[in-house]
Amino acid sequence: MTGKMSEVKIAQRKEKCENCTKQCNKKQGDDGAGPDPESQEVNGQVNKGPQLLLSACLSCDGCLSEEDTLRISQQNLEEVERVLALNKKCDTSKHRVVVASVCPQSLPFFAVQFGLDVTEAAQKLCSFLKSVGVTFVFDTTVAAGFSILETQKEFIQRYRRRHHDSHALPMFTSSCPGWIRYAERVLGSLVTPHICTARSPQQIMGCLVKDYFSKQQKLSPEKVYHMVVAPCFDKKLEAVREEFYNSLMETRDVDCVLTSKEIYHLMEKRRTSVEELDSVPLDQVLGEGGEEALMRHDGRGSEGFLEHVFKHTAKELFGLDVQEITYKTLRNRDFQEVTLERDGETLLQFAAIYGFRNIQTLVHRMRKGRVPYQLVEVLSCPGGCLSGRGQAESEGAGRIDKALVQQMEEVYSSLPVRLPELNPILNTLYQDWLQGQDSPQASRLLHTEFRGQSQSHTQPPHMEW
Repeated sequence: MTGKMSEVKIAQRKEKCENCTKQCNKKQGDDGAGPDPESQEVNGQVNKGPQLLLSACLSCDGCLSEEDTLRISQQNLEEVERVLALNKKCDTSKHRVVVASVCPQSLPFFAVQFGLDVTEAAQKLCSFLKSVGVTFVFDTTVAAGFSILETQKEFIQRYRRRHHDSHALPMFTSSCPGWIRYAERVLGSLVTPHICTARSPQQIMGCLVKDYFSKQQKLSPEKVYHMVVAPCFDKKLEAVREEFYNSLMETRDVDCVLTSKEIYHLMEKRRTSVEELDSVPLDQVLGEGGEEALMRHDGRGSEGFLEHVFKHTAKELFGLDVQEITYKTLRNRDFQEVTLERDGETLLQFAAIYGFRNIQTLVHRMRKGRVPYQLVEVLSCPGGCLSGRGQAESEGAGRIDKALVQQMEEVYSSLPVRLPELNPILNTLYQDWLQGQDSPQASRLLHTEFRGQSQSHTQPPHMEW
């Protein structure tokens, strides 16, 4: 009976996905893509263009278990305030050290809202978080550096085995949880072997806080409550993934993800004005000896995986120093490619593909074996991480505030850029925390695996963010 029920549920979800595929294509104009000249065959019928909205896929109730839904429901302000309230009570057995890690792409949101530059805004945000009971406030740039370095290393390995491993290339980046969820739940083995195994900056930061920093503070991991401030709702989904839970210690690498707007609403709820906040520098994972200046990585408002891997590969494999990268816009500004040529020969061809309509085009071409790229930086949000719905959406309108995004892009680009290879903190942590760059410890804590998930799930209530 159970097998029959599972088959029925799988068939129902398949039908639902195909219905979305047929019905949602008229609703996709917002990400800037024009009509698609290519077509796709579904059940013998030819449908024009990419068909399925990412938001429809991610809010579909067909692939979240009841347990997943419960975990995600705990990713909210009320849960954080509950932990902070317990810390004020006499029962110290329930006290936890609250650590906040802020994504670099969230800081421009606060800079625009506060009317300050990024560094000043970060210090005001740090002051506010500490005023409500957070003990340590970090930014996640160091974790992003780890993710970039591990992605670079994996790409070189994949490139060198491309002739005898059909899954080596193209390699897809792995930092966007919306894209990862769609790849695992819908695309399966067509795509998952091609996804880079490097953990995202968020989850590396989780390991850094719960494994390294907690030991430095002489704390057990479950005594640390780790909160991440991110521009994107989908980061909540990533935090509750099974592989990021330590069953022995009964603790998650990231206990809660709050969006930039959720933190801003907390400020409004507490009636906190920016003027009354002191300027408090962010904490450093290495303590007082760490670096205080805010830096960013290359890229257009995301972590710049494409640019860093491109420059590194050009130097490592071909001995070429690439200073500036020139993007060639293909379908729209969210579908661009970068090419490395020498003496008329194309050595490398990478693409940046953002937004679900463009992702559908990529998948369609992959099914036909027509993907010329060795690496694709894939992000589910049109415009990249700065445009995440957790900070860039207009209040009540449900649309992206383009003027706000433009302001955030300008603010973000004002930060100085540094290659992760030149970050001395990363070199120190590789040795002190991970026992070397190619150690089993580095492999275990900086990498994960992705797989197609065909198993049945009990259907939870419908979720729409």
